[in-house]
Amino acid sequence: MKLVSVLRNTQLLGVTAFRHLGDDPFLLLLQVSRRMPSGLVYWLASVAARLNGGPVVQSLAAHLRGDQSRTQAVLKAALTNGGSASRSALLADVALAAGYPSLADEFLLQTRLAGATDVSRTVARKRWFDGDMSGAIEVLQSADRFSAAERLASERRVFEGWSPTLTPVNGYVPLPKTVLHVLTNSLPHTGSGYAQRSHSILKAQHDAGWSVHAATRVGYPVQVGKVFAADLDVIDGVFYHRVLPARLAKGFDTRLQQQADQLLALALQVRPAVLHTTTHFVNGLVVREVAKALGIPWVYEVRGQLADTWASSRSDAAKKSERYRLFTESEAQVMQSASLVVTLGEAMKQDIVGKGVDPRKVLLCPNAVGDEYLDEPMDSGNARELLGLPTDGVYIGTVSSIVDYEGLDDLLRAFGVLVVDHPGLRCLIVGDGVALPSLKTLAQQLGVSALVTFTGRVPREKARLHHQAIDIFVVPRKDLEVTRAVTPLKPVEAMACARTVVASDLPALREIVSAESGVLTTASDVESLASGIRELVADGGLRLEPHAVAMGAAVRRQVLSDRTWAGNSTALLDAYAGLRCAA
Repeated sequence: MKLVSVLRNTQLLGVTAFRHLGDDPFLLLLQVSRRMPSGLVYWLASVAARLNGGPVVQSLAAHLRGDQSRTQAVLKAALTNGGSASRSALLADVALAAGYPSLADEFLLQTRLAGATDVSRTVARKRWFDGDMSGAIEVLQSADRFSAAERLASERRVFEGWSPTLTPVNGYVPLPKTVLHVLTNSLPHTGSGYAQRSHSILKAQHDAGWSVHAATRVGYPVQVGKVFAADLDVIDGVFYHRVLPARLAKGFDTRLQQQADQLLALALQVRPAVLHTTTHFVNGLVVREVAKALGIPWVYEVRGQLADTWASSRSDAAKKSERYRLFTESEAQVMQSASLVVTLGEAMKQDIVGKGVDPRKVLLCPNAVGDEYLDEPMDSGNARELLGLPTDGVYIGTVSSIVDYEGLDDLLRAFGVLVVDHPGLRCLIVGDGVALPSLKTLAQQLGVSALVTFTGRVPREKARLHHQAIDIFVVPRKDLEVTRAVTPLKPVEAMACARTVVASDLPALREIVSAESGVLTTASDVESLASGIRELVADGGLRLEPHAVAMGAAVRRQVLSDRTWAGNSTALLDAYAGLRCAA
């Protein structure tokens, strides 16, 4: 890698961090902790907890370790004991970060009673958390925090309908069979389901004879700490371009304008015949204007309901907030203006059509499998031996992003119920995410930590091996609007590995798992989940029931018939051929 690129990336990361430090140092601390490996964060938090600091240190350390009961206990004790206004403001920050907004309100009341002179950043953060975008901005403006206020105001402008401005390109001639995708993140720097799906689609298009390029969001991956990131990564014939200026424009709208300018410049180099982007709507705003400037069609791929994902971690009042309203309106407007809308499943299609999109321009492109998942899977015991895990017994578990709505706390509780009568059971949880520390703490509290393996993030090339190490793949998602509509990728990969799937009985999951191909259980019902798993194991958890083995073989045949990336690619490329420029 060239020295000049490293220096540019270092400057980009440094300037970004400095701006956050000036606007909101507490937010910067949280963002840094989220970028660090969960194991390191857990260790540092444990060290901090042993220092016997005050309630701010103790509550923050407990939150970072995922010990929710300890976090709440420290915060409630601090409320009772009182303290200075500045300490109460910091505790309000911790309470909000830990997901206890009502406690944050109580600490903010304490700051007012104590005569605090300025807790505007904390008050603004609480209003922003609630979705009151205008209220948060007004608080900061009233406190003369104009830089922080403008940062939030620039984001509100985007939610209110702002779009980049570009000059039309005269005489643009696209190259046939050339596509430029615009992504939020990608391999090799992010290994999420989003990045995996993106690469699978792009690789399948490349294998079909297309020239495939992708550009990631402006500043990525340097903003997530990848200082040595190159300007271009080539993976399996796919060109991943990085939009990396020396410094980001200051303000959300001006950064999107910066991205639009650089994306247009890249498009003039690679000359795509079609642009293709994914949720959420800010990607669509940029791509729409670039496509309009070039006079070519563009595709918007809806992979989730991100407004509902945002609201899922808040009270029901969030769906009546300014942010939720603007978010859903912006998503609908972008969908309506695209040449083609692609989505994962029928439940999501119905939601899209309900937002005013012509059903004739909605294409289903379900989560699928390819490459090594098409090969014959190995026995679970052999897979565990290769991974250095105990080979005996039956393993239940999952490969997933470790976030609250996945319901993995219910999986651990069901496991705790089952091992009483099935001591041969083991649990394997593969992946990383913000909920991992709390899951580890829960396993200890349930007394099953010796029987549960948390791998953390695993390399992409070992994902299939971990799928094969699991005998019963569990998808215990919570019952939320986002989980009712969005179909996940990982259970499809598990089914391709001939593993039986136990899943929450939700509309999106019923598109993957039926009573004939798996086991559906009541969401958030630990007894129902335990019962569903119990019917698949025999001999105290030492082996699978024969019907579970037969079910796994059947679902593999079904997936290889109906859900492959090659099949998806054929349908998508055929749709490209019939596109016209959106109005």
